[in-house]
Amino acid sequence: MTSGINSPVCAAGPTAPDIVASEETKTDEVLDVPWNVVVHNDPINLMQYVTRVLMRLFGYPRERAERHMLEVHQRGRSIVWTGARERAEFFVQQLHSHLLLATIEKAR
Repeated sequence: MTSGINSPVCAAGPTAPDIVASEETKTDEVLDVPWNVVVHNDPINLMQYVTRVLMRLFGYPRERAERHMLEVHQRGRSIVWTGARERAEFFVQQLHSHLLLATIEKAR
């Protein structure tokens, strides 16, 4: 019987092969592109409700939230926020949780 000292498996455990982690690399240009959060018109939500949601989620004063709500109502959409993609995705998720139609798009 052999002792564990000379065997490939020792007290420290088997030697693991070198693992190379593969990361997706993104250029600074892609990371710096701002993203728009767009709220779309829908036939379900009341205008007062949309205004209150925009005030709550974005901290907008009533006047600004009402401007966005009217733009959604009259033009079918309004860009309510612009910034980093991760934060934009968070806002879209929050808007969806309040049953509002929202998307993100690259800012032009």
